[in-house]
Amino acid sequence: MRDTSGTADNGASASQAPVRRAAADPRSSGRLIMNLGTAIVIKGELSASEDLTLYGKMEGRVTLHGGHTLTIGRHADIHAALDAKAVVIQGTVTGNVTARERVEIQTTGSVSGDVSSPRLAIADGASIRGKVHVEQP
Repeated sequence: MRDTSGTADNGASASQAPVRRAAADPRSSGRLIMNLGTAIVIKGELSASEDLTLYGKMEGRVTLHGGHTLTIGRHADIHAALDAKAVVIQGTVTGNVTARERVEIQTTGSVSGDVSSPRLAIADGASIRGKVHVEQP
């Protein structure tokens, strides 16, 4: 039988210990999306075969295999080489960015490093400092 009294096992009420649930299972669309939060600091290599959003700090290298998108969150501070099908930058990236399809630097985004991609979109307010290589696939 399911307990519906609104208290957790430790005796706290449901309002004191909220449970966060996704609106829908991210795998239901056939794609799993992983988020790494603002308190996360990674040093080294990060490799994945799914869409990935980084909100924290990263030093090293990030590689996404297959047709996946790497998103750098608004307050992220990334000091790494990035390689993915598509890269969306809302935060700060120091390092080279390589995308097989497109790179998008949004209004709050900045890149200090070389960018290589068949397509590049830079919003008003965004900044880029480095070489840009726009090559057809």
